[in-house]
Amino acid sequence: MADADLDVVIRQLAKQQYKGLMAAAKKRRDRYAGLAAKAKNGEAKAKLKLIAKNTMEQAAAAARRLQISADNAADSYARSMRNAAEAPPPAKKPVAKPVKKATRKKAKA
Repeated sequence: MADADLDVVIRQLAKQQYKGLMAAAKKRRDRYAGLAAKAKNGEAKAKLKLIAKNTMEQAAAAARRLQISADNAADSYARSMRNAAEAPPPAKKPVAKPVKKATRKKAKA
């Protein structure tokens, strides 16, 4: 990855985070679905199913925001690198040499 462009790296990291977030959300959803299956009354079952559904909706929204943010950052980086490559090099200013002051030797009387 030493020669890889950073925009590609940004997208890869976001993809990994997306997968991790969705895996954790599915695990939590399955936990609530399992609790709903074991619930004794209908009210608790409905409540746990709703929690499971909301967990996935919220996680999907967070993952989508994460992906959009990473895409924006990667696009911005790629665009700035393209602009920097196309821009003409800055003109060098001539370096002024420091002027040495003449020193006077004191005449011995």
